[in-house]
Amino acid sequence: MSLRVAILISGGGSNMVALAKSMTGDHPARTVLVLANSANAGGLQKAADMGIETAVVDHRPFGADRAAFEAELTKALFVANADIICLAGFMRVLTADFVNQWQGRMLNIHPSLLPKYKGLNTHARAIAAGDSEAGCSVHLVTATLDGGPVLGQARVPVLPDDTPDSLAARILPLEHQLYPAVLRKFASGDETRVNLSRANPV
Repeated sequence: MSLRVAILISGGGSNMVALAKSMTGDHPARTVLVLANSANAGGLQKAADMGIETAVVDHRPFGADRAAFEAELTKALFVANADIICLAGFMRVLTADFVNQWQGRMLNIHPSLLPKYKGLNTHARAIAAGDSEAGCSVHLVTATLDGGPVLGQARVPVLPDDTPDSLAARILPLEHQLYPAVLRKFASGDETRVNLSRANPV
């Protein structure tokens, strides 16, 4: 029986689409829900067009009450009977209480080579530091922001004329390969690390 995956988004959902499209054939999981924290998230329509159930839990009415917001997230995830959560551009920091409910069952993709550059503005920070390479990481989510065990990374060289936007544009296609590759192994019970690069992307 396939594991049930809920994908949480805040924007256009390009990683969500890559994940959902990968879950076919002999894949051990299937997408059962795409959940956004804003009704304006472009990925909701993409999910609906793919025949995937969608839901919205808007964070704004809850103000600073993160526990109440997360209680509504939990309700939606329980209704979907989710086994695994994939954060795919979900721009809300989750509390330790929520994370602990899903300990060992929640993945995230982050646009840096963790443990470097946790948080925001990762590409600009890599360029400013003079790094020779940058990339993205898929990791298990823990209560420490961007601090869980890394299950996969993809790398690209940082070019002399790179801007944060150009670097992000080169990394994004690898995100769309890395996250599905990690999820397939993870859903099979295999947490060995996946490593990709632009020169060897598959």
